[in-house]
Amino acid sequence: MMEKSRKILGNHVETRSLDDLIIADDYRGKMAFISKIANDHQDLENVCPTRAISKKDDCTMTLDSGKCIMCGYCAESFPKLVKIENKCANPAKTKNQLIEYSASLEHLPDKSYEKMGVELQEKIKKLFGRSLAIREIDAGSCNGCEIEITALNNPIYDIERFGIHFVSSPRHADVLLVTGPASRNMETALLRTYEATPTPKIVIAVGACACSGGIFGDTYATTGGIDTIVPVDVYIPGCPPRPEILIRGLLLAVDRMATHGS
Repeated sequence: MMEKSRKILGNHVETRSLDDLIIADDYRGKMAFISKIANDHQDLENVCPTRAISKKDDCTMTLDSGKCIMCGYCAESFPKLVKIENKCANPAKTKNQLIEYSASLEHLPDKSYEKMGVELQEKIKKLFGRSLAIREIDAGSCNGCEIEITALNNPIYDIERFGIHFVSSPRHADVLLVTGPASRNMETALLRTYEATPTPKIVIAVGACACSGGIFGDTYATTGGIDTIVPVDVYIPGCPPRPEILIRGLLLAVDRMATHGS
């Protein structure tokens, strides 16, 4: 029983194992195509405020999870073509990997938070021989992503038990976790933080805003995503992404660091 439960020291409360974490059916995780063929291509494309849905030359519809803000308007307008799933979109190493095609409706198998955390812990120990240090940067976000990032440190998710901790200075960081569309006023600060981080370093774009500019797009006040300022190694879509998806993104980042060494 103790193997499946974790004691929170000090108050004698035990939390349920996150292996059987329940997500509400109506939770907005990601948008997904229902049909492989859409008849109203142009109308479906036009309802999306961030242009996350688009049509290719072969009439295949694409959905860019890096742009999707989960407003759900496409599913409300075209319930036979698009649906809302409670499963979240997966992180990716490139922007092209964030695009889902209507001609391919297959999804990656899910892993529990606990399994990903243990796997991440083993890889961090093997690669670094110490804890993984993260510096979080708010580059003009609405703070929705910050709420989910903060949840990683609460007694439920407790990310530090996997050998991961947040630091105050980029000088001490291995990973930069960046949120927001990179507003013009944060452009210089983000670049300086990146330059102050020792190599090898990993940059992770968290949320639709950091991935593509989100609802702000490429307006006069933003740069349209952080990869216009600093190189990005991993993109984590979502508005905002859940803590377990953040862990999956960190796992992808550590894999990339182990493979490339930078």
